[in-house]
Amino acid sequence: MKIQTVNYRTAQGWTAPLDAGLDSPQTLVLAFAAPEFAAHTRPFDDLAAAFPQAVLTGCSTSGEIAGTQVHDGSVSVAVVRLDHTALRRAYTAVGDAADSFAAGQRLAQQLAGPGLCAVFVLSDGLGVNGTPLVAALTQGLPAGVAITGGLAGDGSRFERTWVLDGPRPQSGHICAVGFYGDRLRVGHGSDGGWSDFGPERRITRAEGNVLYELDGKPALDLYKTYLGDRAAGLPGTALLFPLAVRRDGPGQDTLVRTILAVDEERRSLTFAGDMPQGGLARLMRANTDKLIGSAGRAARMAAGEPGSLEDGQPVLVVGVSCVGRRLVLGERTDEEVETVVDSAPACASLVGFYSYGEISPAVPGGVSELHNQTMTVTVFSEA
Repeated sequence: MKIQTVNYRTAQGWTAPLDAGLDSPQTLVLAFAAPEFAAHTRPFDDLAAAFPQAVLTGCSTSGEIAGTQVHDGSVSVAVVRLDHTALRRAYTAVGDAADSFAAGQRLAQQLAGPGLCAVFVLSDGLGVNGTPLVAALTQGLPAGVAITGGLAGDGSRFERTWVLDGPRPQSGHICAVGFYGDRLRVGHGSDGGWSDFGPERRITRAEGNVLYELDGKPALDLYKTYLGDRAAGLPGTALLFPLAVRRDGPGQDTLVRTILAVDEERRSLTFAGDMPQGGLARLMRANTDKLIGSAGRAARMAAGEPGSLEDGQPVLVVGVSCVGRRLVLGERTDEEVETVVDSAPACASLVGFYSYGEISPAVPGGVSELHNQTMTVTVFSEA
């Protein structure tokens, strides 16, 4: 396994020449890019020319992670040539959020095959309901296949997101990469660090990822009451106050949900994942130290037991963190990714992005789910 990480900026170009010697059918090229590169595709053309045999994928972001830094207006790239692992790319368009489960089924059908051990998914961040997408992938793939990834971002604008179809940015699409073989080692971790506040309220009316009522009252009205003066900045300011959601009953896991859109006419809120009718929801707020600490816990969870990787062994670390965390952390955002690097295996190369949703099991060996407001970390290495 060999890795090159590079960055691109329009004014400066590439930080290093692209290593075309890494090109092969077993090469993965990940490109996490600022949204404006949808109209300026030069870096994607360069990648396609340098690595014509490789699997090229990527998406728009709310910030590009490159090592210990977070950038805007750039493309953060990892080129990974695997020695013992085959790759397969799956791709589908998604008509609207209601098509999300069927889209996951289509991807699972394309990926199914002997030796499948892991899947990395990048999805449009606005027109897809991540909950049924991940559920369909989980149901359609063999047990034990690690599914991680994230939903594309668009800063805090919520206007347009895209994923790469080869070198071409496309909205309303989902791309997944399957990894095949018995030599790949994949670790994953996810942690949030948010705190609940206020009363827990009943979800009295919801359809899929659209929330209409809490405790019988219009959800948007109630949410605006909590936000106060910040309500004028919706949906962007909602990133500062996500909802903790759980189904009613003992032993139900709590998931965090972020608002993607508001509907003033219907007084509703659209989230990145399902809002279970009859379930319970509570507002959340953040402490910056807890957010930074949670990123380190996610990285340590993904890395596994100390000494499980040989010294000097190449390791790719992909971090996907929520745009809401970036807004809360502000000038301390770099500390979050620094903590991931400090907690990752030695010789690790870190790339990633700030997203509208994160895909990972909540615990090692668990079932993959859509998360919001978390840092998720995936560690790839070969034995």
